[in-house]
Amino acid sequence: MLFELLYFRDSALTHAQQYRWYQMLYQAGVFVSRSSLRCVQIRHIWVLALLQCLNMVFLLAAVYFMFLPSIYLVFALVLYEGLLGGAGYVNTFHNISLESPPEEREFAMGVGCVADTLGISLAGAAAFPAHDYFCRLP
Repeated sequence: MLFELLYFRDSALTHAQQYRWYQMLYQAGVFVSRSSLRCVQIRHIWVLALLQCLNMVFLLAAVYFMFLPSIYLVFALVLYEGLLGGAGYVNTFHNISLESPPEEREFAMGVGCVADTLGISLAGAAAFPAHDYFCRLP
């Protein structure tokens, strides 16, 4: 959401390089967790959503107060966020396939896809005013 605002001036990486690393680590986390369904299955996916919300609040505070001492801590948090997001996605659809009656499964999967896309779109729309707010801070 606001990864580009988590910038470390003392890093050997430029601002653009830092942002690219954030994106790469996030996508690596998503890839690993979406590929892990045979190893780990999570029935209570609300826990993943709660952990994502806590991570968001922490990262928003980090953008606002700039208290994180190292870019490597942000790297770990971004990877963790990707793991949570990918696990939430794959386990949601796995649970839908297990819990939906066969005659409703296709519809339930479609609703899940629409809800996923809507959530991503709303988060993207909310990021615009949030980004402007943080950029206007002294």
